[in-house]
Amino acid sequence: MSAAPEPSSVKRALSGHAAIGLLASALLYLVCLTGTISVFYPELQRLEQRHAPEMDSIAPVAVQRGVEAVLASERGKPATTHLYVHMPVEDLPRTTITTDTQAVHLGADGAIAGPEQIAWSDFLVALHYTLNLPGLIGLTVVGALGAMILALSITGVVAHPRIFRDAFTLRARDHNGVGLADWHNRLSVWTLPFSVAIALTGAVIGLGSLTAWGLASLFEGGKVEEVYAPLFGEEGKPDARRSGVPDVAAVIAAFTRDHPDARPTYVTIHEPLTAGQEVQVSAKHARRLIFGETYRYDARGRLLGKAGLSDGALGQQASASVYGLHFGDYGGLPVKLAYVLFGTALTAICATGTYIWLGKRRRRGHQEPRLLRLWDAVVWGSPFMLGATLTMRLVAGNAVPLAAVFWTGLAVLVLAALAPIGSRMFRKSLQALTGLSVLVPAILVLT
Repeated sequence: MSAAPEPSSVKRALSGHAAIGLLASALLYLVCLTGTISVFYPELQRLEQRHAPEMDSIAPVAVQRGVEAVLASERGKPATTHLYVHMPVEDLPRTTITTDTQAVHLGADGAIAGPEQIAWSDFLVALHYTLNLPGLIGLTVVGALGAMILALSITGVVAHPRIFRDAFTLRARDHNGVGLADWHNRLSVWTLPFSVAIALTGAVIGLGSLTAWGLASLFEGGKVEEVYAPLFGEEGKPDARRSGVPDVAAVIAAFTRDHPDARPTYVTIHEPLTAGQEVQVSAKHARRLIFGETYRYDARGRLLGKAGLSDGALGQQASASVYGLHFGDYGGLPVKLAYVLFGTALTAICATGTYIWLGKRRRRGHQEPRLLRLWDAVVWGSPFMLGATLTMRLVAGNAVPLAAVFWTGLAVLVLAALAPIGSRMFRKSLQALTGLSVLVPAILVLT
């Protein structure tokens, strides 16, 4: 039987746990909240733009027709460096072509059906990925938050030596905050494997981008793609001489013939309409956690090689599995529902941690209603503003500046929390607004 931790180590761990939690609690809460909702990113796209054409599959010749039409529509514009074809998959049965300047849906015959309009879904994912901060800065901040969640999980276990023994003990709710603390601790135990996995993979994705940038700056002349090439595959050498449209239909036909058990998710043309263009097919493999394998073809449909994500070095396969493990895009709907359940619990843990800390201060005689209202503004104001921005998108269209609206609205709510009003009334008002902000877009989508 192992000895109980020394009281001094428990006290230090508890202090570290509180310090880390208070330092970034608001951002942690927001990242967990948006990450939980983002599990249904494909489904949200379908709801946001309900009338886009959908199909279970699309013929290679139809994809070729769509590629040719999109490239023809960009004549006279700066040449796009990449063209992406999203192939229809189970949770997003749509064919969409994206270039550097536009994104359009295709019909089943390959004709352009109209622009892709999923500004809110993309805003939500960007908020989770980067907190709407500039690329590398945002990824680094969110990656650091993932590391903080990992530290909170470890220090939380050390600070509560009986946490596993009392994993299913819940004391009655009372005015001393014992019930809330019990729920915080129990949820932390029940979701510990999930929290560690999400935090670790989030930290790897975010901080890995910073590491790649640093290595590229030091050794590759700033070319980040050279750092990622050993992991995710390299691109061909550029040749800017003009050329015709690549034979995408031949590429898809060859891939389908050679890999009948894999499902293509993306077809990417690198440097289209140049002599150096290549066509890459990204495909999901059944019963694998990797986000997909990448196959390289020349413009006439001849196989040049593959990245090796499905059968390469162990580290390479592990790197390709980080994304699926973090975002829950494996295993279909049951896995997504599990991620939403555990993600909701993790979000609640972030929210209740600060409430518990404020309750302890109140019991010690430190009445801080303003801090309580500020935290209520974060906890209830964040989902309210998410719902409000979705309503604005559905009513006013795809051009609404969603990030500016969200952060401005949240700032107004935080400022309102500083006013001398009753904390209970403030919280109830925010809860009512949050419920309304969920109800209104639901009605708009269903009608």
